[in-house]
Amino acid sequence: MQRNELLNYLNEYLDIFAFKDICPNGLQVEGRDNVNKIVTAVSAGVELFEKAAACKADAVLVHHGIILDFERPIYKGGYKKRVKILLENDINLFAYHLPLDAHPEIGNNILLAQKLGLSNCRPFADSRGQFIGFQGETGGVSAESFFEKIKDLVNDQALIFPFGKDTINSAGIISGGAQKDVKQAVEENLDLYLTGEVSEHIMNYVKEEGIHFAAAGHYATERFGITALGEHLAQKFGLDAEFIDIPNPA
Repeated sequence: MQRNELLNYLNEYLDIFAFKDICPNGLQVEGRDNVNKIVTAVSAGVELFEKAAACKADAVLVHHGIILDFERPIYKGGYKKRVKILLENDINLFAYHLPLDAHPEIGNNILLAQKLGLSNCRPFADSRGQFIGFQGETGGVSAESFFEKIKDLVNDQALIFPFGKDTINSAGIISGGAQKDVKQAVEENLDLYLTGEVSEHIMNYVKEEGIHFAAAGHYATERFGITALGEHLAQKFGLDAEFIDIPNPA
């Protein structure tokens, strides 16, 4: 399909203009006009782009792109290498951040909620009032069994602060670096909050508030959406889609 046809579809499907984000969502580097082979991955980087070039990809779709509002990179070192590989191989780079976290069908957070068996799932707002996450009910499971489910299905190295009730009935999820949004979970009176990262001050906060907190890894909690997006495009448009896993323990 044509690059701009794909771009227009993705921008509409992911509803990119509904979010105030830290990066431009959509096309970040323009490549060739026709797209048949796409590569999906969590984060942009030299290793990913080298693998995309090796498999003759026409486009790379990532959750974390190479342009952030708080950075003004100089074209040297690793950043120069990233751009050089894309331009020399005429590869398009698409990036979708918050829209891919929040999507109600193939978003990171709804897929995490479903994977962990939550029911009655509904949007869950972050501290800025944007509905990025999801919350739902567990049906009443022991805290220990739910912790094990997180480790089995998301990340076996997940860090758990077990300071809530013995039985978990409700949980809120915002993938990635949303540790501060545990305050929203406390306000919603949820039993557990799951995100990717954790800061040092969070332990005392959740202990004092009596809520379970799980940091299951920024990368680990954000693999699901971009993988599902590639599968969606393959099914809808017949594109050749391949997910490239470049694990990151953070």
